[in-house]
Amino acid sequence: MANIASVLKSEIARLARREIRSELASLRKASSQHRSTIAALRREVEQLRKQVRSSGKATRAAPAATEESVQRRFRSAGVAVHRKRLGLSAADYGALVGVSGQTIYHWEEGQRPRAAQLQALAAVRGIGKREAAQRLAALADKAPKKPAVKKPAAKKRPRRS
Repeated sequence: MANIASVLKSEIARLARREIRSELASLRKASSQHRSTIAALRREVEQLRKQVRSSGKATRAAPAATEESVQRRFRSAGVAVHRKRLGLSAADYGALVGVSGQTIYHWEEGQRPRAAQLQALAAVRGIGKREAAQRLAALADKAPKKPAVKKPAAKKRPRRS
């Protein structure tokens, strides 16, 4: 005859497996439902993101352009062409813009001006030869005249033999 302890042990194991199976079935069913709900929510979120992107593009109105917020484009060749069209030297063109002639040469070679300088360049871009000449004359009138200072004659040094 079988040992009563081994019979009880096998019966307890069988009942435990049965209980676990019934609990696992309900957990598997709940887990499956949660996964399908999560997938549906992900699809909905993606659809809403697409709607936001498309509505943002369609209804995006350009903000009122103020003088500071305008994004200026810069082309080095454009500066050179405009300066030559006005018939000005780099120093004169620089005086109109408010920078040195050397800076104009740098811009024509490809260096990019700062934002404040871009605004000054944009202001000068719309003028013609006559207005450029008038502005240069006005700048020359405003500039303080420097007195001519003669350099003292260099002393002659005796030659060494």
